[in-house]
Amino acid sequence: MEEARAEAEAVMFGALDSLFEKTGVKPDDIGILIVNCSLFNPSPSLSAMIVSHYKLRTDIMSYNLGGMGCSAGLISIDLAKNLLQANPNMYAVVVSTENITLNWYFGNDRSMLLCNCIFRMGGATVLLSNKSRDKVRSKYELVHLVRTHKGADDKHYNCVYQREDENGTVGVSLARELMVVAGEALKTNITTLGPLVLPLTEQFKFLVTLVPKKILKAKVKPYIPDFKLAFEHFCVHAGGRAVLDEIQKKLKLTDWHMEPSRMTLHRFGNTSSSSLWYELAYTEAKGRVSGGDRVWQIAFGSGFKCNSAVWKALRSTPMNETGGNPWKGEIDKYPVKVPVA
Repeated sequence: MEEARAEAEAVMFGALDSLFEKTGVKPDDIGILIVNCSLFNPSPSLSAMIVSHYKLRTDIMSYNLGGMGCSAGLISIDLAKNLLQANPNMYAVVVSTENITLNWYFGNDRSMLLCNCIFRMGGATVLLSNKSRDKVRSKYELVHLVRTHKGADDKHYNCVYQREDENGTVGVSLARELMVVAGEALKTNITTLGPLVLPLTEQFKFLVTLVPKKILKAKVKPYIPDFKLAFEHFCVHAGGRAVLDEIQKKLKLTDWHMEPSRMTLHRFGNTSSSSLWYELAYTEAKGRVSGGDRVWQIAFGSGFKCNSAVWKALRSTPMNETGGNPWKGEIDKYPVKVPVA
């Protein structure tokens, strides 16, 4: 437990120190704190650890989300958005992390050993503001956030499941149906997201194939909208190579669009809910983000959940703006050729 706490402190405090230094915001300025970590939930909570370390104010709205999987980062963003809408002139900080120390699997169940291979320590912090004066220096504006929860279906609910193996050793089991489940969750999610972001031409093409299928029960291959017309950048949760391959195939994305996700998986592994921010940091470090660009973050998590966040870049991010960027000093080495099994 002591080592797990030390890991959590190193990740969270390191990310927060960088955030405060980069933005000039002081800990006393924070009115909302949201921490999400799926598998490590001590008492006092991780959010309480932050309050204690930075001596945050006594009226802070503090939340700690646990057990919500790799998609919890966007759930935290959604919670922060709702709280900021109800509380004017305030800063909110979201801390997304995962803890490895207490969650290593020491058994022999293959479905549970996979987590040892892909999950790694990581964390990220995000500062959100509803203060009008911050618009001139903010990087992004949150445009849409769409959440999908397929937990009513047993196949989806049991797909990623923490349990004991036959010897009583605790671990997280990943079902063989994971790719199918992720695909179905994504399909449901983009059905809601599509009308919000796609141009009318793409919506019309989708409708033309949907009507015969739903009303006439005809066997018509569904039209997959071209989301490249709606977004310049894609940050797909780096859950594993198979997940990225499936999403690239489903959405017909290019290798360039998938590069941030694949390089994040290669360099940092699956850092759970924080992986989306490593991917966005990669895009920024490459100098690819220009003012007006649209970014689509896609997160998958146990439950089973698929969440989407759409951000609009309010300004360009130059390559030399690397304060707090995990790719600083090594971005020129990427992309690299990733071995294929």
